[in-house]
Amino acid sequence: MAEAGVRAAEGTADRGWRLRHLPVLLAASAVLAALAGVVGGVTGGTAGALGAAAGVAVTVASYTLTTVVLAWADARDPQLLLPFGLGLYVAKMSLLGALMIGVAATGWAGLVPLCLGIAAGVLVWTGVHVWWLTTVHARHVRG
Repeated sequence: MAEAGVRAAEGTADRGWRLRHLPVLLAASAVLAALAGVVGGVTGGTAGALGAAAGVAVTVASYTLTTVVLAWADARDPQLLLPFGLGLYVAKMSLLGALMIGVAATGWAGLVPLCLGIAAGVLVWTGVHVWWLTTVHARHVRG
């Protein structure tokens, strides 16, 4: 296993690689949020529009936080990835659970669109990330 100093030196050669995919993912998510808001509005009125767009926003915030924190941890020492990743996962799932319980307790009509927005956000973020890794990143690594 490489020493932390060696790994950090390798990372300084191309500092941006850990976050290079983020603008593409954020742009795709912005398009999805707008589309989700329109579909939610047409099918569920204002609550549907807000719920669907908020669901996408929850997913984007969660994945962006994970990306930034893990990029930071990896740049410092790869051995930080597991504790930071697991800790962040537990914290995010706890917050998501509390959010969903809190929203469900209000009886808000946007709850189902919120859930669908979260699911759509996960699918789009994952799909675009896979596309980026297999096309853009793969070309960059080979080239």
